[in-house]
Amino acid sequence: MKIAMISYYLPSESKIGVGHQVHALANDLVSRGHSVTVFSPCRTPEGAHYAVHRVPVGRRLRTFRFAVNLRKEDFSSFDALHAHGDDYWLWRRRVPVHVRTVHGSCFEEAKHIRGVVERTRMILLGCSEALAAAVADHTVAVSPPTLRWLPGVSRVIPNGVSSEVFKPGTSRSAHPTILFVGTWGGRKRGGALAASFVAEVMPSLPTAELRMVCQDAPEHLPDGVVVLGRLSEQELVAEYQQAWVFCLPSDYEGFGIPYAEAMACGTPVVTTPNPGALFVIEDGSSGEVVHLKSIGASLVALLKDPQRRDALARQGLRRVQKFTLREVAERYESLYSLPPDRGLRARTRAFGSWIASMRSSRALS
Repeated sequence: MKIAMISYYLPSESKIGVGHQVHALANDLVSRGHSVTVFSPCRTPEGAHYAVHRVPVGRRLRTFRFAVNLRKEDFSSFDALHAHGDDYWLWRRRVPVHVRTVHGSCFEEAKHIRGVVERTRMILLGCSEALAAAVADHTVAVSPPTLRWLPGVSRVIPNGVSSEVFKPGTSRSAHPTILFVGTWGGRKRGGALAASFVAEVMPSLPTAELRMVCQDAPEHLPDGVVVLGRLSEQELVAEYQQAWVFCLPSDYEGFGIPYAEAMACGTPVVTTPNPGALFVIEDGSSGEVVHLKSIGASLVALLKDPQRRDALARQGLRRVQKFTLREVAERYESLYSLPPDRGLRARTRAFGSWIASMRSSRALS
């Protein structure tokens, strides 16, 4: 098949997980014999086996301009269009099948974000996600909790992790090591994790180390906290394999690809309760879920308990088999060949009814 993908993000210019997922999925589909072109403002990433068609966005209102400029693109030569965002203006049929993946909910993010302007922006983006569900022939969510915000959508296809790339190593670090992948500020809460590490982990385990894959950390950091910056995929895998524990105390994830990557490498996961993490680790069956105020004590206990770490590693390896990139690609292959779920008029009615129900229940207040 000749497949067009839409993604504002790609690994060449963004650390956002959606871009890495698009990159991995597109490469896997190419390995299956398909031709894939990704429409994006980003340049072609290293290791891409697919083509990238760059869409201009300018310097202001970049995501909005990207969505508008996509209307000018000719998709008529493609067999399927698979959007990972920003397709809400593409309501006229341009390809035999139009698939949309929703990687999380901006409405959920709006609950946790600070500032009136940013919260309003997230709510508007959430409306665009719901509108996209009405525009596409097939809409899928990456986790069951995301379905709440998608009128008339019931299909879930999770994000995928390559079992050929992310896999257990031969040995762990010689000293207790915690790995974090995300941002220092915002919903990933890397700064809060570092504070708990210094206040609670270091006094109990003086040789412990917190290794942080992030790019927005402050310049001066306490002893034991190491900022790694941006890593290649190979370097990231090595960090997962060396770590004793992976911890991402995010207050919201639609899925949380780093959780699955860590599990695939046999690394126990500790997280705070958020929808994506609870789905990935089966509500705590394949990892530990604790509130932020208890994160330090939980990390100390786990670092001191090798049997518990081994048990969580085994559970994680079992669970992550549900999120292999191969299985995810196969499910999308099947979806590309299905006829549309229903007509645009019916989907638009569902969107309108959903907006009315949200307004009456004051779900966005």
